[in-house]
Amino acid sequence: MRLGGVHALAGLADDAPTRDLRQTCIDVLCAYLRLPYTAETDLPPDDTAARQTYQALREVRHTVIRVIRDHLRLPPEHPHSWHGHDFDLTHVTFDGGDLSRARFSNGTVSSRMARFVGGTVDLRGTRFSGGAVDFRRAHFTDGRADFRETRISGGWVDFSGAQFSGGAVDFHRARFTDGRADFSGAHFSDSPVIFNLSEFSGGRIELRGARFAGGRVSFHGVRFSGSRADFREVEFAGGMVDFAGAEFTGGTANFAGAVGSTPTGLVPSNGSSVPDTLRPPSTWLPTGS
Repeated sequence: MRLGGVHALAGLADDAPTRDLRQTCIDVLCAYLRLPYTAETDLPPDDTAARQTYQALREVRHTVIRVIRDHLRLPPEHPHSWHGHDFDLTHVTFDGGDLSRARFSNGTVSSRMARFVGGTVDLRGTRFSGGAVDFRRAHFTDGRADFRETRISGGWVDFSGAQFSGGAVDFHRARFTDGRADFSGAHFSDSPVIFNLSEFSGGRIELRGARFAGGRVSFHGVRFSGSRADFREVEFAGGMVDFAGAEFTGGTANFAGAVGSTPTGLVPSNGSSVPDTLRPPSTWLPTGS
């Protein structure tokens, strides 16, 4: 019955005579995802009935996610496209789901204070253009959030205050063009967070006040091209932060007030001069620089 209700609401949205009525149908689908939900990691052990209930509810929730994805893969001019609408996923518990190659344009996508607790949330190749994408204070505690080859152009993507404390988050080959990517105040501990070969061109990336306390965060081969990268007051308190092969061309990468160990590969150790675009604390510079 619940699965039938999901598809019926999607059909109503497709046939809605106005954008407001279509938004209402989308709001109901998102509200279902926001309902209280016990993830597999929180189930009591050896409780068969609880596990069956969880599996049934998980199927419905993942169907809602697929329905949203399918409508956002349609061209914007398609009569059933949901481009430009808002998606309120605040406080949602994600234990997997496929949003790969969806295209979010304009509108607002809010996953503020969402919990990523297991499985793989697949956002590979997703496009965010214009509007705002909100992951403020989200918790990544288990499973995997896959943002590989994501494209974010214009608008604002906000991970400020997010907690990366388990599982894995992968931005491999993501591209941030213009707009603003905000990781200020984020806390990285016990999670691999990978930005390898990503590109930040134009716009601004903020990590001001972020704390790296464990796990591994890799900016290996990342290109900062004409963008403003704000690493001021970042604390490197543990784990491994890797900038090997990163390129800073145009713009600035400002580490003023950063404390802790120098990230791997950030400051040349072979006597080469520090690029004008890179502004590390003086304590990180080789003796005599």
